[in-house]
Amino acid sequence: MTTIRDVAKKAGVSVATVSRYLNDSGYVSGDAAKAVAAAVKELKYELNPVARSLNTKKTNLIGLIVPDITNPFFPELARAVEDVALTYGYTVILCNSDENPEKEKNYLETLKKKYIDGFIVTSNQLDAPHYANMALPIVALDRAINEHIPTVASNNREGAAMGTRVLLERGCKRILFLRGPEELNPANDRYEGFMDAIRDSGVEYDVVVCPFHFADSEKIVDRVLREHKNIDGIFASSDVSAAGALKAAAKLGIAVPDELQVVGFDGIAMGEMLTPGLTTVAQDVYKMGAIATRVLIKRIENQVEEQHFFEVPVQLKIRGTTRSVEK
Repeated sequence: MTTIRDVAKKAGVSVATVSRYLNDSGYVSGDAAKAVAAAVKELKYELNPVARSLNTKKTNLIGLIVPDITNPFFPELARAVEDVALTYGYTVILCNSDENPEKEKNYLETLKKKYIDGFIVTSNQLDAPHYANMALPIVALDRAINEHIPTVASNNREGAAMGTRVLLERGCKRILFLRGPEELNPANDRYEGFMDAIRDSGVEYDVVVCPFHFADSEKIVDRVLREHKNIDGIFASSDVSAAGALKAAAKLGIAVPDELQVVGFDGIAMGEMLTPGLTTVAQDVYKMGAIATRVLIKRIENQVEEQHFFEVPVQLKIRGTTRSVEK
């Protein structure tokens, strides 16, 4: 195996000069640079990335922490992060925390020791000071951490109001809102948006806390629909929860959308695969991931922006789980 000493000998320069050239970490004369480049090419020398990271403390690695890889929303985010990172020469390490604070903390500490260049975090289980005290660039994606860490998120409140109005405009008389976990900022914003739209509507409504999980959502909706048979509309805080609601309705023999109309929130690809297709408030998932990655890379490369909050608009996708607007 060719070593850096072999390259230095071939080029007629010192090992230190070769190191500065390879790591772009200091002055190298034009003649020396040409000699080193020719020697590297002739000897087919490849710089050991581990050795380089020890020298430069930079690996071109980004850590992406997601809370639940089984939720289709997060793989779609990860795809965008990976695509954009690669165009800038960075590689993404995907970490699934399972909403477990200890697991999340372990990922952070382990990757810091591996000279990770920065983190994109889509979980807010740990206290904000833990992140604020880290001497590494961090961007929060979908879920804010604190005001000092840049955040990329959708307009959750307005999106939830839009989704609720879809049901109101289509004549629903009693609406069930599946609000997400109370400890998550996006879920709380969507709850506020739901209340903004329904508060003065005169329509009856029920609110239940519901995890962003298919099986749990199915069980909760099954129970509520059995107890309140006059519910004719469901607005779910996630598409996964909406899918669980559709499964519960099907098992109970409730026709969608004739007897029950359902609206989700996320806009993941799965919504188009359901029968009937899911009406949803669609986030621009790819754009969110892309913006977060560009913001993080700018911070890694010391091109810090003043802007700390990046809000991505949402849009309605009307499909088969809602009826046409009543005239």
